Amino acid sequence: MTPPAVAASEAFHYTPPAAAHGARRVIIKPNLGYPVAAPVTVGLPVLREVVLGVRRVAPQAEIILLEGVCTKTPFAEVMARLGVNQMLAELADANVRLVDADTLPAKPYRNTAAHPQRFTEMHAPALLDEADCRLSVAAFKRTTLKARPLLSASIKNLYGLFPRAVYHARSPHARGQLHLPDVQRVLVDVYFTLGVRFDGAVVDLTQKFLSRDWQPDEGVAVPVGSVVAGADLLTVDLRAAELANEPLSDYFQAIAGQRQTWPGD
Repeated sequence: MTPPAVAASEAFHYTPPAAAHGARRVIIKPNLGYPVAAPVTVGLPVLREVVLGVRRVAPQAEIILLEGVCTKTPFAEVMARLGVNQMLAELADANVRLVDADTLPAKPYRNTAAHPQRFTEMHAPALLDEADCRLSVAAFKRTTLKARPLLSASIKNLYGLFPRAVYHARSPHARGQLHLPDVQRVLVDVYFTLGVRFDGAVVDLTQKFLSRDWQPDEGVAVPVGSVVAGADLLTVDLRAAELANEPLSDYFQAIAGQRQTWPGD
């Protein structure tokens, strides 16, 4: 069964995209980059349902939860604080693994945009190319950079896949190079480099997180009561922004404009 282009629901029952059906390896990129519970990170009930949904259509698949943190707190400690290890133990599925993206060999991926903003290629785990299906499972957050709203959903969630060893700036714990000269421009490159290679997205809008400023882990939670899922990351993020009643970030329009001439459309 092919899922609709985008679906929003309160009682979330995940229908994976066609690429997951009968897959041998599925990579799920969850938004778990900080040791702070939802909605700063994706809610574990939503992540659990995505794993179960994949398992329903791919009984033999190896399912990999692939994330890279953005904090000085070690990866293992972040996952323990968030309860991810406990969730996996409760699933009792030996073929679901949690992997730190920063520990994996990386390879360059070509930017398929007609007009790259900064990067003509970007490095990310080679493991992405070895999966039959890739899913971005994100929280929904709004920060403010240079007086402009920056929405974080399934596209921005992909930042955790880029190795800090390659993309750090002053702090070795962050990916500062991906904020220069403008994060909104870099996100266009992120979409056309990795986003186009993903087969589906889920955005947890049980709550939205509104930052007081640029910090993605300090702010307030506002109930929304929905989950958005679909096969196309941009379409899912646009629907999530609509449901959350948030103004669109510049990078959404920039991606949409380039997709009109992108040969993959």
